[in-house]
Amino acid sequence: MAFKTFLRTAFTVAALGAALAAPARAEVSEVRISKGFGILYLPLFVMQDQQFLEKRAKAAGLGDIKVTWLMLDGGNVINDAMMAGTLDFAGTGAPGFVTLWAKAKGIPGVEVVGVSGMSSTSLWMMSNKPELKSLKDFSATDKIALPGIKTSLAAVVLQMIAAKEFGDANYAKMDPMTVSLPHPEALAALVGGKTEIKAHFTSPPFQYIEAKSAGIHRVLNSVDYLGNLTLDVTFAPKKFVDANPKMTQAFIDAMDDANALIAKDKKLAAEIFAKGSKVKIDAAEVQEMIEDKDARFTATPEGVMKFAEFMHKAGSIKVKPAKWSDMFVPQLAGRSGS
Repeated sequence: MAFKTFLRTAFTVAALGAALAAPARAEVSEVRISKGFGILYLPLFVMQDQQFLEKRAKAAGLGDIKVTWLMLDGGNVINDAMMAGTLDFAGTGAPGFVTLWAKAKGIPGVEVVGVSGMSSTSLWMMSNKPELKSLKDFSATDKIALPGIKTSLAAVVLQMIAAKEFGDANYAKMDPMTVSLPHPEALAALVGGKTEIKAHFTSPPFQYIEAKSAGIHRVLNSVDYLGNLTLDVTFAPKKFVDANPKMTQAFIDAMDDANALIAKDKKLAAEIFAKGSKVKIDAAEVQEMIEDKDARFTATPEGVMKFAEFMHKAGSIKVKPAKWSDMFVPQLAGRSGS
């Protein structure tokens, strides 16, 4: 009996020793990242062009990694792709991220977490109908194009503006007029003027292109109502960042690198965007947008709690974070976000 006990003990110790001696599971060598069409995604355009993530990953000891880039627009589409497991990091509107964070909170294997802030700028409501000079002028037949109804960045910002314009109880007053269209298609519909689309709630560069088009005017500017907020963030599945802490840090560092380049060399940043954009646009025009007083690019989230508080009050999310950092990776906790 004593001998059998000894064997069992020896086997357990040996197995434990082997487990301790075994190398830790390697982090991924390939990551999939999505970005959207507008200037709000500029840091990701720069990160891709300059291969900042590849460089940071190599410096972190992760070797030569492969980065696959996807172009996705609209919170619903991005959220579906993330839930399906086809994305590792995604750039998206802050409201779309908050929606998914709240929905998946506490569900093992499904939870998501913010990885960084990214950008803020003004969103403009553009129209091809002269009579539309404010939200109060819209009728049920005046359709407003935006990337995704109810949960996209533009949709939630429009709700927040409607709450200020018509009162908190009427935050969804404009929802029945919204139509889901990617920004490039919405631009074509608005400028063409032959569809039901009478307005487009959009971001740079599309609003600038529309402003220079005949018969198009600006109805409102989001900053006039809400001030400057981080409008786009990046996020990832929590299980991914937990299993890949070095890759996650490399991504944050690469985001900081991209934002540093934008701050230092706006001309180069503009050229990178113009080259990679799906819309034909001159780099000088892009530079003008980057230099706009309302345009900011930083990995530190600013004002994201305003989205969470509004969406919880509106009932579109059931779980409200106690503080902004509850929604983001611990690596950002030391930053002065909000």
